[in-house]
Amino acid sequence: MIELFVALLILTTATLLGVAWWRRRRAPGPREVDWPEVMAEAETGGYGLISTGEMADRYRRDPQGLLLVDTRPAGEYRAGHIAGALNFPLTPTRWGRWRSRKLLTALLGPDKERLVVFY
Repeated sequence: MIELFVALLILTTATLLGVAWWRRRRAPGPREVDWPEVMAEAETGGYGLISTGEMADRYRRDPQGLLLVDTRPAGEYRAGHIAGALNFPLTPTRWGRWRSRKLLTALLGPDKERLVVFY
């Protein structure tokens, strides 16, 4: 009887230690990014940024002239989105971005001058 108790105690302790180790090692969630960091990354990548007001003006003038990409989950997209926007859910993890790279390249197409808006 004592042997069974000791075995259960060891198993429970090992399980708790394993869970604690896993929780400390898992990848952290997405970190907060501030506007200067976004601008610096856009400049490094050769991207241009426009304001929401400029985007709204361009959308009113020529909605077909820009590609709107809704990055929310499909359920949220179906609940409501900007007319003409395509749904392309993005996972804010390195693995999710890597997995989506080829699909995103196909979605964006070869035109490097096209205005693309992610929201």
